[in-house]
Amino acid sequence: METRKRSIVKAVIWNIMGLVSMTLVGLAATGSVKAGGVMALVNTGIGFTIYLIYERVWAQISWGRRHV
Repeated sequence: METRKRSIVKAVIWNIMGLVSMTLVGLAATGSVKAGGVMALVNTGIGFTIYLIYERVWAQISWGRRHV
């Protein structure tokens, strides 16, 4: 089982990567750094929350784990 701190660090790193890539996608789609940045921030906030919940739910599921 992962600690909450590990789950949060993983989520933050993942979302930083997502923030950068979403900003570039938003820039390409709109031609505006500001619009791309806003889209990326909204996406990151939603994604961060969903990812944390997802990780914590799976941390409680023992299916598929091997205990050594």
